[in-house]
Amino acid sequence: MHRRVITYSRNAFLPLTTVCRNRCGYCCFRTPVREGCIMPPDEVFRTMDVSAGLGCTEALFTFGERPGAVPGFTSMLGMFGYTDILDYVYDLSLAAIERGLLPHTNAGILSYEDLDRLRGVNASMGLMLETTADVPAHRDSPGKDPGVRIDMIENAGKLSIPFTTGILVGIGETMEDREESLRVIRDLHRRFGHIQEVIVQNFCPKPGTLMEGAPVPDTSELCATITLAREILPRDVAVQIPPNLADASHLMGCGVDDLGGVSPLTIDYVNPERPWPEIEELRRVAGDAELRERLCIYPQYIEKGWYSPLLEPLIRRLAERLRVIQQG
Repeated sequence: MHRRVITYSRNAFLPLTTVCRNRCGYCCFRTPVREGCIMPPDEVFRTMDVSAGLGCTEALFTFGERPGAVPGFTSMLGMFGYTDILDYVYDLSLAAIERGLLPHTNAGILSYEDLDRLRGVNASMGLMLETTADVPAHRDSPGKDPGVRIDMIENAGKLSIPFTTGILVGIGETMEDREESLRVIRDLHRRFGHIQEVIVQNFCPKPGTLMEGAPVPDTSELCATITLAREILPRDVAVQIPPNLADASHLMGCGVDDLGGVSPLTIDYVNPERPWPEIEELRRVAGDAELRERLCIYPQYIEKGWYSPLLEPLIRRLAERLRVIQQG
């Protein structure tokens, strides 16, 4: 029998802005427009340079959804010579490629045209579906409308973008809601074949948020949800858990394939109280399985050529580097 393989990627987490038009009941990432709400270019470049030197292969660009809709943000961004955050992430993606890092952008809701443009400089992209249910936590978050999010994931499929999505467990949805969400993701993948991984992410309460006192899903509930995901999703779609948020070692037998992106340098800015595990800790979590590093674009999409010509030399170089490491 073949030894089971658990994968992960090594990334630089780059939160370009904490300004967001949504006001989710569980989020501590969002801030108002204020000094320091935008990551300046020099800091991005330094972080990418050090991360590349530490062996990272991915530049993970994360930022609040449509920050330009928040009054005062555009003038703040203008201090760096930009009028649109997507122009900023486009140029930073080019800078990442120059430094040997594959860009992956998670920016909330984007239009078909925005996705098409960023596809040229991103190896993969992502958007959490979170849930198809109408939950109070999303009451003040227009971008969390399930229909809007499903439309964007569908557009990514039409554009053949290797895509990451997922569900958020414990924000007011039921197990039946989770099943529906996973079936929606499955059906999208059946149509377009672009979902490379689905994250099963547990809700973590944050002080000062509306949901700071909400109950937390326990390990058995998470295990049942992961098992459900593995049963519903096709085998070529990885089921991922964030190893810094859950009791990962007790969940490996529930159907986990991937431990997501971890950084040897940057923190998890969305969950700053939860540090990334070291690689040795990931090996312990993987147990008897083989822990294998991957790129942010999965091998099957490299084989299909689902990337722009600009990215091909870097993807080929990094894939060969990981191949040599695995054989060594």
